[in-house]
Amino acid sequence: MTPPANWSHLPFFRDTLQAIDAALAGDARTLLPPASQRFTALELTSPSQTRVVVLGQDPYPTPGHAHGLAFSVEPDVAPLPRSLNNIYKELQEDLGGTPPNGDLRFWAKQGVLLINTVLSVPAGEANGHKHLGWQTLAHQILAEVSNRPTAFVLWGKQAQALAPHITSPKTGDKADAGHLMIETAHPSPLSARRGFFGSRPFSRINTWLADRGEQTINWTTP
Repeated sequence: MTPPANWSHLPFFRDTLQAIDAALAGDARTLLPPASQRFTALELTSPSQTRVVVLGQDPYPTPGHAHGLAFSVEPDVAPLPRSLNNIYKELQEDLGGTPPNGDLRFWAKQGVLLINTVLSVPAGEANGHKHLGWQTLAHQILAEVSNRPTAFVLWGKQAQALAPHITSPKTGDKADAGHLMIETAHPSPLSARRGFFGSRPFSRINTWLADRGEQTINWTTP
């Protein structure tokens, strides 16, 4: 796997990726997403472009769904995965609209980094690669984008456990140069009604961005 150019300075690519590559090469199972798509989120959103980070767990284990961005699916996937369907329910309630399909690449191109903590999964085996060491990359990404005020969306306890890797911004000329932290229940059917529904993360992020004088995110229309 070729490191994405804008992130290749992270120590992970020098110290850890080779061992993960070797483990994946020795895994005879069908692995998702395809190797060419594993770093799609990082290729679409560079550190300097990142304004919002949405932290996921690992790729969808259903063949044809995952394409390298947390929660996003290929545009022809129907019905939507249940967590994404709940995200869209909240988006509809919050902003009155949803995208036409589950492809969130247009979010990524606006500075929304949709990154999973684990970037590969065996087909049909959710969390099947949680011990490979991918989490080191997530830790380093969070530290990197913490250098300037960023909105962090941590849905569920697994994402919230990575909060210690988010540090205070090093510089800022705004009156409030801190991060926006949104921490709620995960949008999965098992937990969405325990604090995800009604949390209005999309309008909260846009209000925060507007207050900083930044362009808001178009969440609904590719």
